[in-house]
Amino acid sequence: MGGHGTTRLRDIERPWRDPEVVLVTGFLTGLAPKAPGTVGSVAALVVWWWWLAPLGWPLQLGVIAAVFVLGIWLSHRVARRYGVGDDPAIVIDEFAGLWLALLGASAELLPALAGFLLFRLFDIWKPWPVSVADQRVPGALGVMLDDLLAGALALIVLQVALLAIG
Repeated sequence: MGGHGTTRLRDIERPWRDPEVVLVTGFLTGLAPKAPGTVGSVAALVVWWWWLAPLGWPLQLGVIAAVFVLGIWLSHRVARRYGVGDDPAIVIDEFAGLWLALLGASAELLPALAGFLLFRLFDIWKPWPVSVADQRVPGALGVMLDDLLAGALALIVLQVALLAIG
């Protein structure tokens, strides 16, 4: 793939100097030594709570779509530059996926926590169709798509549960 020959983004010297790395790693949260997807998802939850939750669902959906497209483009560029594939440090996909899971949810503790946990469950477990996207969709689209599908599953379960409890 080219670039610096690094096999992992967390091995890059001074990653904060590359704005594209800063973005794909969720403001560097994906560089956490353990559970970078979960750490990135926590960062995504904080951003959602303060920035996205107050917006109406149409605006939230627009932001999610923009981050999805931006994530494909940035993941591709960073992967080519540094010679990485679906590097664990790339967590921009967690941002898009978690935000989809929380689409239209209120910024209250229980719905936010439930959406977070459901998203992480589907992202880690990878049930169908998440597993298909993870295994069969190559490149940056695959990096982003499996998390978006995990977010869609979490959204469905969360909304059904919220409707059921009232």
